[in-house]
Amino acid sequence: MPQWIDVGSVEDVPLRGSRAVKVAGGEEIAVFRTGSGRIYALVNRCPHKHGPLSQGIVHGDSVTCPLHNWVISLATGEAQGTDKGCTPTIPVEVHSGRILIERAAALRLAA
Repeated sequence: MPQWIDVGSVEDVPLRGSRAVKVAGGEEIAVFRTGSGRIYALVNRCPHKHGPLSQGIVHGDSVTCPLHNWVISLATGEAQGTDKGCTPTIPVEVHSGRILIERAAALRLAA
């Protein structure tokens, strides 16, 4: 049974926006909320040059990195188009308006 870390309210993340969350002992996580209200979580670095994805533009179920315009799927972490690379995704759930990320996944990525 996975353990979850409460990283805040859904309302803390604007529609078509994101929020960066530091996990103690882990990597910084970018939590995204799409225009349709879906919530995703990725490690907060582009696979290209490690740009902060939380500062990118959210469109549909993707985010565009602010450094070099790579488009990253929020669902899979995969770079889109001709770009190649992947950003790790973090399992995320929403309960009673609270965003929860899987603790083990967030910490495993820091190892």
